[in-house]
Amino acid sequence: MPNLPDYHIHTPFCGHAGGEMEEYVLAAREKGLPEMGFADHLPLFHIDDPTLAMAQSDLPLYIDRVRQIQEANTDYPVRLGIEADYISTHLDQVAEALARYEFDYVYGSVHFIGGWGIDQSRFKFEFERRDINDVYESYFGLVMEAARTGLFDVMTHLDVVKKYGHRPTIDMKPLYRDVARTLAVSNVAVELNASGLSRPVGEIYPSLEILEILHEHGVPITFGSDAHKPSQVGREFDQLLSLARSAGYTDYVGFVARERIPQPLPPIPE
Repeated sequence: MPNLPDYHIHTPFCGHAGGEMEEYVLAAREKGLPEMGFADHLPLFHIDDPTLAMAQSDLPLYIDRVRQIQEANTDYPVRLGIEADYISTHLDQVAEALARYEFDYVYGSVHFIGGWGIDQSRFKFEFERRDINDVYESYFGLVMEAARTGLFDVMTHLDVVKKYGHRPTIDMKPLYRDVARTLAVSNVAVELNASGLSRPVGEIYPSLEILEILHEHGVPITFGSDAHKPSQVGREFDQLLSLARSAGYTDYVGFVARERIPQPLPPIPE
């Protein structure tokens, strides 16, 4: 197991993860991860769906539980993170919720194009009704909008639009370069996310093509399993490390109190 942190761990508060929070910490410890962080879904303010994110009333409970776990694990770094959806019509509510607590890092994510939940299986039929190149343009346009807000430290599962295997039919490198420039100027990092390996696309988020462009523009990286059960903590981190090295990265960033902590990448295990 590579010596890397897992910053993307969910909890039962989000409505679609299982296991006790202590079990996630135990899994991270047993796998030898140097640190871990919870990053559950901030409440959604544009819809009410208890299967997608925690309820607004649960946010302070989530914060308290992470603090309790930190106090019970003073010998092991457990970071307080959150994953916040970028919804342009509800930015004030998102900003207010984020400002209320002292997070170690804030993930930004794009799950919706308008009212369409692009990564929800119940709505994947929508891909067949739209031009895939337009979908990619719209999706990454929202990613760039999110980065420019200054609300997020890291963008997670950067190309989740590919989740069900839908690929653009034209060269998207100019768009990816725009994304990389925007992230660099906005001081936003990108997470290598293992969950895509277990999705229909069967590929890490983001792709090597995108990651190489990010590296060229000096966008820093971090790592996450996107665990929704304890057994997924640190999953496929050997592949994440290999991808980072293949793209030219030699270091990554950790986070404490929303400050970046540069760290060298470990060597690829033999």
